[in-house]
Amino acid sequence: MTDRSVSPGQQLRNLVEQHRPLQVVGAVNAYAGLLARDAGFDALYLSGSGVASASFGLPDLGYTTLEQVAEDARRIAHAVPLPLLVDADTGWDDPGQTVATLSAAGAAGLHLEDQVEAKRCGHRPGKQLVDTPAMVDRLSAAVAGRADGDDPAFVLMARTDAYSVEGLDAAIARAQAYRQAGADMIFAEAMSSLDEYNTFCDALDAPVLANITEFGKTPLFTVDQLRDAGVSLALYPLSAFRAMSAAALDVYRTLREHGTQQPALGAMQTRDELYRILDYHQHEQAADRLAQPGSPK
Repeated sequence: MTDRSVSPGQQLRNLVEQHRPLQVVGAVNAYAGLLARDAGFDALYLSGSGVASASFGLPDLGYTTLEQVAEDARRIAHAVPLPLLVDADTGWDDPGQTVATLSAAGAAGLHLEDQVEAKRCGHRPGKQLVDTPAMVDRLSAAVAGRADGDDPAFVLMARTDAYSVEGLDAAIARAQAYRQAGADMIFAEAMSSLDEYNTFCDALDAPVLANITEFGKTPLFTVDQLRDAGVSLALYPLSAFRAMSAAALDVYRTLREHGTQQPALGAMQTRDELYRILDYHQHEQAADRLAQPGSPK
């Protein structure tokens, strides 16, 4: 159960220490977050790709704005009492303002990456990186933004894409510099072996996140394998969204082919299950009480 007396950032930090690795699952909207909580997860993630795809029908190429991402984060954080880690891309124009905005939206933390502003998905070719001093500047601005915010425990995570561009040693060197600049945790993107994760984690005095995304460069390692490699957080950014999308497409095709949804009913969530997740009846009873004559509005 989430302790609401503890800030979102501190909740996330506590969970990382308790679980090792903490499983962090992507939620593209508030209802997906409720489903994840119902399945027993303790921490959520809002993917930049998920915002672009699900909310705007766009690819993950840096099209979305801070305000757009913050709105999705606000909706999830308001509906689901679990700490939310947010993909903040390269921090937009002002990483300090990005920290303040996402913290005010209810997020527990964010990650900033060391790609150029015209970024690409971390598992696509053609990525370009800023130099280490430029990324350090981003992190320094983020640290300053946190100092001005309401959650001193707000998590600043630095993502490095250097492994697939410059190699493992360069990725380690960058991560060490990012840690010195104030990063609380490190996101090691697109590594391909457990030995490399082990080497990377051993070189750092900070929790390391592994991105276990489907159809990418990183194998689908298990929690036990990642634990043995020293990984502290296992991220599944779009697993549910991919499954939801495939299921929705199948229903649409069924309707077109058969002229009825009857063949697809077995794959659907029932109305009763929807109501259970939403706690519908309790909300309905509260609305009925408010509608009674003389009740306070």
